[in-house]
Amino acid sequence: MYVVTIDLDTHRRELLAHCYRMTGSVVDAEDLVQETMLRAWRSRETFDPGRASLRTWLYRIATNVCLTALERRGRRPLPSGLGAATFDPDTALVRSPEVPWLQPIPDALVTDPASVVASRGSVRLALVAAMQHLSARQRAVLILRDVLAWPAAEVADLLDVSVAAVNSLLQRARTQLASVSPAEDNTSEPSSAAQRATLDQFAAAFENADPALLTRLLAADVTLEMPPHLTWFAGRPAVTTFLSRVIRSGSWRLHPTRANSAPAFGTFLDGRPHGITLLDLQGSAITRITAFHDPALFERFVFDPH
Repeated sequence: MYVVTIDLDTHRRELLAHCYRMTGSVVDAEDLVQETMLRAWRSRETFDPGRASLRTWLYRIATNVCLTALERRGRRPLPSGLGAATFDPDTALVRSPEVPWLQPIPDALVTDPASVVASRGSVRLALVAAMQHLSARQRAVLILRDVLAWPAAEVADLLDVSVAAVNSLLQRARTQLASVSPAEDNTSEPSSAAQRATLDQFAAAFENADPALLTRLLAADVTLEMPPHLTWFAGRPAVTTFLSRVIRSGSWRLHPTRANSAPAFGTFLDGRPHGITLLDLQGSAITRITAFHDPALFERFVFDPH
């Protein structure tokens, strides 16, 4: 008999990232990691280090926990996954709090150690949102094969299907993902001085109510999504006109942070937490704004004062 001691500090972050990729919810992911650790502890006597590493064993448990959870829960979309964009800034916002929306996840919670195969890009918001279009099993196969680089035979053993079935699921998942996800080069890390200046100016445009500055920062095809609002806007004229009506000098404060491997801000309105806003950049232009209007998200984020 082999008794395993589970090192939570070593494995928790990468398992959280895995459960988040599967579910699109940081709240659900945290609960599922707890369930994974509980199941691992209860079945520790069955762990055989001669058959698999502790990390692989935990991933097997976590994947099964997620698959069970997804049988009871619907997908978590962004507004762009539910309907077409509007180009009319006068369109009334339709709020839908009953939808289980996709949630952002702080980089600080899921930044993997260098030894972990999974890349940071695999938790990008657009990719996680695109995964919501896949079935639970397609998600599992795609993540295990393309993110974690598991052999097809191991995935087949986990899911209790044939290798041919795994390959078929993977092919369908890749095809469907390609039809709904953005091209990989649509976003870039804000590493250059020009990109960092864009982020500073975006915050200044909000805090100083400067729509002219905001307009200069946005790409022509920029989009704006604001869960839990179903309504979302596309195109610089619609986005800037809409935002110019909500920014008021002295009312907003934006504190930098990071989420889903992207620059983000914690937004405060009249001194109170308002939400988490993520930005995608191409060069020094902002191509996508995703503003989650949910103050409850704040408890998981750390903000840089400025």
